Amino acid sequence: MRLLEVCVEDAAGMQAAVAGGADRLELCSNLGIGGVTPSAGLMAEAARLPIPVIALIRPRAGDFVYSAAEERVMLRDIELAAELGLAGVAIGALTRGARLDRAMIQRLAGRARGLQLTLHRAFDLVPDPTAGLEEAIAMGFHRVLTSGGVPQAIHGAAKLAGLVRQSRERISVLAGGGIRPGNVADLMNATGVHEVHASCRVAVGGPAGDLASFGFADPTSRVTSADVVRELKASMQGCQGVSSSRN
Repeated sequence: MRLLEVCVEDAAGMQAAVAGGADRLELCSNLGIGGVTPSAGLMAEAARLPIPVIALIRPRAGDFVYSAAEERVMLRDIELAAELGLAGVAIGALTRGARLDRAMIQRLAGRARGLQLTLHRAFDLVPDPTAGLEEAIAMGFHRVLTSGGVPQAIHGAAKLAGLVRQSRERISVLAGGGIRPGNVADLMNATGVHEVHASCRVAVGGPAGDLASFGFADPTSRVTSADVVRELKASMQGCQGVSSSRN
């Protein structure tokens, strides 16, 4: 089956994604910087949803080279995701040489025992994704979220296709990065991916009154759209790509 994972950052986004037909959610805060770990309250609310929810575990914006203190934060956040009833976590860490930090990742994965494991887009910064994919498989990841090493997945289609071939269904390649209803079919047909990750957000009018001037809201805003989720899901189902799944 083809599967759509929608990344959301708030309660309204969760409801819109479910209403639009999302198969799974990635839950985070602050999508504008690529997402960071959601609050415990948001995770608890997400656990009430009728579809699986994966919590992004990322303690801050910026690189993926983490200190011992940041690792402790991530370990506790993983515990919270499990305690609150989420289906899984998206984790990752890099060395200063931009390779997967296997020692730290294995400690994080050990704390996530029993949860689904996604290797998040730190993977896109790894200089040798072929070796990185084998490491992810060896560490027990269920899926790797990747755009093919470039900002937009449609431009990384050749690399994504290679990763799908290499995976031999040992791990799912979850394509993400700039995916919209207008390009998802071309991407799936070109790569053979059957899982897609997208925000499905649209721009809305700026905040009223003094919210922006006081710094309580961004001058412009983007929200998850149930209509875009539906349109993306329909475009996925209509493509001719290979259909198989490892949920």
